Amino acid sequence: QVQLKDSGGGLVQAGGSLRLSCVASGLTFSDYAMAWFRQAPEREREFVAAIRWSDGIPYHADSVAGRFTISRDDVNNTMYLQMNSLKPEDTAVYYCAAGENGLNKPTPTQSYDYWGQGTQVTVSS
Repeated sequence: QVQLKDSGGGLVQAGGSLRLSCVASGLTFSDYAMAWFRQAPEREREFVAAIRWSDGIPYHADSVAGRFTISRDDVNNTMYLQMNSLKPEDTAVYYCAAGENGLNKPTPTQSYDYWGQGTQVTVSS
């Protein structure tokens, strides 16, 4: 049974930092890409970053490049999102995801079969 458990959200002032974590189990990791998405109220779920588990190659959305960094710890089966220089527009529920199709098409939500429960990030101005 595949499980993704994301955590690490919270309330932070603009310019601050947070690190999100996603602990995964039940996957053959080498076959998957994992990713972070976010969803603000009344908006569609948006791609943030993805990583190929086998070699750790990352891919970040333009909106977060240079501020956010995705990484993974393949010993502890954990993916991270380090978020620096946070802005109020980064406020959203952040979800981790895993999917085989994410290896070739990392940005669509349809590329991912498994999702975490979400963790709230709120950035105050």
